[in-house]
Amino acid sequence: MKLYTKTGDKGLTSLIGGTRVQKNDIRIEAYGSVDELNSYIGLLSTYDLPSNVSEYLIVIQNQLFSIGSYLATDQNKVGLSEVSLIHTSQVKEIEHQIDLLSENVPELEYFVLPGGSSSGALCHVCRTVTRRVERRLFDISDNYHLDENLIIFINRLSDYFFALSRNLTINSGHKEVFWGGHRIS
Repeated sequence: MKLYTKTGDKGLTSLIGGTRVQKNDIRIEAYGSVDELNSYIGLLSTYDLPSNVSEYLIVIQNQLFSIGSYLATDQNKVGLSEVSLIHTSQVKEIEHQIDLLSENVPELEYFVLPGGSSSGALCHVCRTVTRRVERRLFDISDNYHLDENLIIFINRLSDYFFALSRNLTINSGHKEVFWGGHRIS
C-alpha cells in the first residue's frame, strides 16, 4: 500500500462514510487541530515526566484519536463507532487528574504567563491548541450535532494542561512567571 493516494490533489478529502469535502471544511480544520494537539502532547511526553503523567498523556492521546474519528465521521452516512465516543467517566477521570495536579501547588493569586520551565511552557502550547480545538468545536456545532461529553472533555483538557504546567514547573524547582503583578480577583 502506498502512502500517497493522489485523491486529495484537488483540495478534497473524504470523511468516514465517503462524503468528499474541501480540505478547509470546518470538520477537517477541527480534527487537524486535534491531530496537531496530539503531536504536541507526543513532544511533551519525551520530557522527563513523572510516570503517572506520562501514562495519562498516552490515555489523552488515545482519547484525542477517538475525538478525531468522531469529527471525521459523516453521521448522515454512517453511525459512530463506539471507539469514537467520549464517556462521562472519561470527563470525571480528567477532573480527578486536574485535582491531583492541583493538590501540591500554591493557590493561584496572580495571572500566570506561559514559561517557568520548558515542560511547563510546552503545556501552555498544548493548552492554547486545546482552546483552538474548542473554538472549532463550537463552529462545528452551528451546523452539526456534537456530543456534549466531547465538548466538556476538551474544555477540561485545557484546564488539565494549565494545572500540569503549574505542577511540573513548581515541582521541578522553577518559578512561575506572573503577569506584571496583577492579582486574580
